[in-house]
Amino acid sequence: MKKTKLYNVHQKLGAKLIEFAGYLMPVQYSSIINEHKAVRNSVGVFDVSHMGEFIIEVNEALDLVQYVTVNNAAKLTIGRAQYSAMCYENGGIVDDLLVYKLADNKYMLVVNASNIEKDFNWVTQNNKFDAVVKNESDEYTLIAVQGPNSKKTLEKITADPLELEFYHFYTTKINGKDVLISRTGYTGELGYEIYFKGDEAEAESIWNSIFEAGKEFEIQPAGLGARDSLRLEMGYCLYGNDIDETTNPLEAGLGWITKLKKGDFIGRDALLKVKEEGLKRKLVPMILTEKAFPRHGYPILKNGEEIGKVTSGTVSPVLEKPIALGYVKIGYANEGEEVEIAIRKRTHKARIVKLPFISK
Repeated sequence: MKKTKLYNVHQKLGAKLIEFAGYLMPVQYSSIINEHKAVRNSVGVFDVSHMGEFIIEVNEALDLVQYVTVNNAAKLTIGRAQYSAMCYENGGIVDDLLVYKLADNKYMLVVNASNIEKDFNWVTQNNKFDAVVKNESDEYTLIAVQGPNSKKTLEKITADPLELEFYHFYTTKINGKDVLISRTGYTGELGYEIYFKGDEAEAESIWNSIFEAGKEFEIQPAGLGARDSLRLEMGYCLYGNDIDETTNPLEAGLGWITKLKKGDFIGRDALLKVKEEGLKRKLVPMILTEKAFPRHGYPILKNGEEIGKVTSGTVSPVLEKPIALGYVKIGYANEGEEVEIAIRKRTHKARIVKLPFISK
């Protein structure tokens, strides 16, 4: 079992640790609801060092990134990042990821922890270009600082002013250590992700400085449980739940990152065919009108007929109502549509709504 360089910190804080993607990771410290609300109302900090980082460089680095991802990386300038995905030839999703343009002919792909080996193999086996791909996942510590007070917290400790637009990044120093800070995140709040290389002592030093800076805002550590409930309130997809090799970006609501006109990329022909023939199903957000806990795999019904399945579900700490994502047949994927979710031996009424579940 792998451990991040902040493992000892989590132990000292009394975190509940679980196995996730081959790592021992904190699922919660105090409670998922407390940590969720800390991020929504002030500031919370996540150790997400289990995520993967690939460096792609040399002359045709952009050509490789363009070929394996669905978004248009040619539009990136140095200091900008974009949300994207990789697809198989049949349009199924290999993974969703972030693409950073670090320099001319140099990019970083940030991939999901559970897919690091699979993704690296996929990128390298499709590298028919003059490009070098390096897996530097084990070298990076990645700390996400999220919430309305995240900027006020971090600007106390960064060597340069923290003036970043959404999906932009820069390099600066914290405690004399070189760091890359991006204005990205998975919560729907103002937030930043801090990437750096170094040992346990350096990782702990930066973590502790963040908490000292955020003390006046009652900063809280947050685990994977709150990370999941926060992303679900925004309707963000989770690989393995809402998207995987059996789903394509168009039916998953990721058409906005799928640039079919940019030129050739893996899966493009299949996705053009999907678009031409029309979607058969669609990922929709639902709010349950009764107390229940919708979970992955529960059937979605209409007049007793199964029309789809739940992919993610929780009770929203902000709405205090059960919410869910799930795929339904396209004829039922309309806002306002009344459906039912089968939970054990009962059915619970639900309504298809617009995203995000909470107003931001």
